[in-house]
Amino acid sequence: MKKASTALLALSISTVGAMAQAESVSQDFVPTSLSTTNAQSEAKGIIDGSTLSGSTKNFFAKEESTRNDLFKYQKNGGTVSTPRRDTWTQGTIIDYTSGYTQGIIGFAAEAALYNEVALERGHGAIAGGGNRTLTDGDGDAVGQWSKMGLGNVKARVSNTVLTAGRQSVNTPVIAYIGNRALPSSFQGFGIKSDEFDNLSLQAGTFDRVSPRTEQSLTKFVSEYSDTRHETSDRVSMAGADWTPSKALTISAYGSKVEDFWNQYYFRVAHDLGDSSVLALNTDFNYYKTKDTGQSKLGGIDNDTYSLAFTLSHQAHSLTLAYQKVEGDEYFDYVHETNAIFLSNSLLSDFNGPNEKSIQIGYGLNMAEYGVPGLKFSLYSAHGFGIDGTHYKGGAYDSVRSMDGESHQEYGFGTSYTMQSGPLKASSVKASYTTHRATENQVDGNIRELRIVTTIPFKFF
Repeated sequence: MKKASTALLALSISTVGAMAQAESVSQDFVPTSLSTTNAQSEAKGIIDGSTLSGSTKNFFAKEESTRNDLFKYQKNGGTVSTPRRDTWTQGTIIDYTSGYTQGIIGFAAEAALYNEVALERGHGAIAGGGNRTLTDGDGDAVGQWSKMGLGNVKARVSNTVLTAGRQSVNTPVIAYIGNRALPSSFQGFGIKSDEFDNLSLQAGTFDRVSPRTEQSLTKFVSEYSDTRHETSDRVSMAGADWTPSKALTISAYGSKVEDFWNQYYFRVAHDLGDSSVLALNTDFNYYKTKDTGQSKLGGIDNDTYSLAFTLSHQAHSLTLAYQKVEGDEYFDYVHETNAIFLSNSLLSDFNGPNEKSIQIGYGLNMAEYGVPGLKFSLYSAHGFGIDGTHYKGGAYDSVRSMDGESHQEYGFGTSYTMQSGPLKASSVKASYTTHRATENQVDGNIRELRIVTTIPFKFF
């Protein structure tokens, strides 16, 4: 850890001098002041301000475990293990959002229909479905299914919006996850205020989640506990994002997962330089997690952080990241969320007890070479020092077998986004990832090919 941290610090220090003459991002302090705009004053009415839009996403993935048969499905009354799982689904979203009524307080509504079609339906091929293909009680793919993905009413005063119902949320402590054909969403109340020019405030409380591959609403469960029997009835959160200069962003959030944990998040991100010559982005993320209430998952006392430096020069970017977990249990977050804003959250989250990890990544933007929309990326990450032998007991008892575990992950990806024409903003993304681990590391030995095509559309 000491060598990696020293190298990253030396890199950032040596880069500052080289970029001093190329600085283009303003470092000037921007005072926080009331916004001079009023979104509600520009309300067009329910009909005139309404939109009907959506997207369709084709999700294809082939997974293969190379050491153990990780996947299981039911056949002839017994359980069959297999090293492979195939997923091929088509998810479509139709979203209607009304305009706001006029007046001091404006009201609006949103409704989004989610539909999914299973294109791969082979009983053995989908291997039980997991959280990728919806299956029935026999483990057979549900060929086509729909649900109300979003359904809410909104009230707006000036630049502050209160939303009640099923909604999409994206914060470091509770966030929708969209890495399947359909995303998750949350039921409850949320408020977002942009009354200041460079300060955004959010808060919310939610009692159910709508999973990516389920039709029903469910209670909240932990992503990494050994059992899904322990549930939480509510997640509440509040936080702020502040940009005291064009180059600096500071975020602070707190959340309470009832009877599980209290979690606090802090982030500092800074930009320096000009990418036409050389630019440096520094990104620090920190989570503190502590058990609360009935402590259904047992005692939790976890500090996790990541620090990443990204150097950019024209079409090229190089990222170096270090991440550390200080705690005898996993750094954990709520299942069906993407609430892990850490640099080394990849195919693996690199979040084992007391784990340290490093990553090096490279990105290439072909717009600099006359092909706008085409990008390539590759990375390598290594996690080591995983030690759960001091865990005192609770919902993470499996970590006790982790003593010096390590793992490696390598990935390559490419994407292309249409820049014009009737398919403008449509994208194709392909990635190949391989993961290798020692015996007791949770993710095992697996490789995956994933191809995702997304086509947005708008009726009005």
